[in-house]
Amino acid sequence: MMLSRALAFLALSACTLHAQGTQGDYIARDFKFSTGDALPELRLHYTTLGTPQRDAADLVRNAVMILHGTGGTGRSFLSATYAGELFGPGKLLDTARYYIVLPDGIGHGGSSKPSDGLHARFPKYTYDDMVHAQQLLLTKGLGVNHLRLVMGTSMGCMHAWVWGYTFPDFVDGLVPLACAPAPIVGRNRMMRKMIMDDIRNDPAWQGGEYTEQPKGVIAASQLLFMMTSAPLVQHRQAPTREAADSAIVAYLAARVRVTDANDMLYQFDASRDYDPSGHLAQVTTPVLAINSADDLVNPPELGIMERLMPQVAKGTFILLPISAQTRGHGTHSVPTVWGGHLSAFLKTLPQR
Repeated sequence: MMLSRALAFLALSACTLHAQGTQGDYIARDFKFSTGDALPELRLHYTTLGTPQRDAADLVRNAVMILHGTGGTGRSFLSATYAGELFGPGKLLDTARYYIVLPDGIGHGGSSKPSDGLHARFPKYTYDDMVHAQQLLLTKGLGVNHLRLVMGTSMGCMHAWVWGYTFPDFVDGLVPLACAPAPIVGRNRMMRKMIMDDIRNDPAWQGGEYTEQPKGVIAASQLLFMMTSAPLVQHRQAPTREAADSAIVAYLAARVRVTDANDMLYQFDASRDYDPSGHLAQVTTPVLAINSADDLVNPPELGIMERLMPQVAKGTFILLPISAQTRGHGTHSVPTVWGGHLSAFLKTLPQR
């Protein structure tokens, strides 16, 4: 028993060390935003795992780009529950076979963002800008001229849809998780507006020129928790009043400690003109779209996916039923729940 535990620990340690990846920055010169603004230097941070493989035509055939959600970073995918389930030896995206690219989107992580110094003078980027920056990072920064997959969670899910009609020949398959290819309206937009207003309406925000984080970040984080949490999970994890109080206090303290008000404001504002619904006929790449039934951000009763997916030539939509394994909106980062669907989808893609 002790030997088996030791071997398991060594295997996990090796996987963890392997999954740290290689980090770097690509500097995009004179980057033009859709607003007409520009930055002389746009820093795009990334993490990669594995090695790109090229065919006889010099096309990279094994690259997979995975795009994070609002407020996240590419390195959030290096967790044991994600990387350990997808990137390890024999797993679906084994880094011995695939070249994994994990970018930090504009305004996030190690990439250029308002809190670097420009504050509210930072260009008001959109999802289109973020996708164009990702394509620049791949082609100019990493020499990747083709992708096997674009996968994305939440905001990254929406980016995957934008990739589908902006660069339709660049990708073999799209896997958007936890979003819809439709404008953000209704309660989704209302929640985002409340988050932004919590920050803007705090006098301490001072038009973005604060010296201490405004308290509006706390209120915004409270609403973010309600957006992304799931009743069954919280009920199970906090079965008493004391446990519930302690859990939410700890969540907010941890969230506020690493959140900058301007960065958060920009991150949510970036979704303002997102709307792939009029472009779905241009998405010729095979698509596997996955949502979960307990997702407060994308509630299934709206019927959006069922209405729009028939417009996608090679689209498949999976609605995961609520279970002990789903995590509401956060189910997008639990491959043990949807990995079987990804496995089946990979087998349908053209074999190179």
